[in-house]
Amino acid sequence: MRIRFGYVSHTLSLYEAVPARTLTFKRFGQLSEEERWEKLHQVTRTNLYNTKRALWFNRAAEIPLYRFSSSLVPLATHPEVLWDFVTPFKEQWKEIGEIVKAGGLRISFHPNQFTVFTSDRPQVTQNAVRDMEYHYRMLEAMGLEQEGFINIHIGGAYGDKNKAVQRFHNQITEIPEHVRSRMTIENDDKTYTGEETLEAAEKAHIPLMFDYHHEQANPSEADYEHMLERMFKTWHPTGYPPKVHVSSPKNEKEYRSHARRVDAQFALPFLKACKQVTDTLDVMIEAKDKDIALLQLVEELASIRGVKRISGGEIEF
Repeated sequence: MRIRFGYVSHTLSLYEAVPARTLTFKRFGQLSEEERWEKLHQVTRTNLYNTKRALWFNRAAEIPLYRFSSSLVPLATHPEVLWDFVTPFKEQWKEIGEIVKAGGLRISFHPNQFTVFTSDRPQVTQNAVRDMEYHYRMLEAMGLEQEGFINIHIGGAYGDKNKAVQRFHNQITEIPEHVRSRMTIENDDKTYTGEETLEAAEKAHIPLMFDYHHEQANPSEADYEHMLERMFKTWHPTGYPPKVHVSSPKNEKEYRSHARRVDAQFALPFLKACKQVTDTLDVMIEAKDKDIALLQLVEELASIRGVKRISGGEIEF
């Protein structure tokens, strides 16, 4: 099995490469009209620049997967701002897309936990739709709207999981079709198990982004190994290999929290199970030490007999 690895947004190997600098609405309101837009542009320009630095690092280090920060554009979805963040940076967005395409990188977004479609409050759903559209607009500005995916969780149960799931299916139809076509859903560590998320994914014809750590914290009734073939089949219509999330628990007391690095022994049983059902797998590392954790994990896995490292962030397992 060929496994390709990636990490989340912030490249720790680079100096001050933070692609998620912010501007709060409170601070925005304290500035003069001219200062507001100058500050918005400055922060966005810095985030885009640092994203380009991360992508160039990935290409040099041969790391084939990357998750963009959802905070590239400050106040992009705030109802009292809602500014045009594409036109002033048209060339920068385009350049990011060109770096991705030329390097053959697989990219994605992961909106925050407030982007949910199970709430019984219309305003929550409206905000979630707006956030999905924001992420799509960034992909579109980069020319990656046919390549990138936007991954979310199902959401809360609100006291009745069955009704919440039904609301999810009803309310995702409010997402414009072209945006919904880039959507994936992920099992979470408290509410929706891998099995429950798989059922929702199959019903909605949406790829499942299976999270192994979450499954260990919030296990399904069925063994995940017996569901992997169905899980990976949800990716078939996309033309992309199945993609999964891997991280390690911080400790027993804080089991749901991500550790700084990934324990190879924790991940190995999962990777071995995947090998039985696919010949290609993309793995997003969700660890506090980001790219450093990824490179360490690849090195540790490559030290195992029978595993071959074929690039900076890729192994044959």
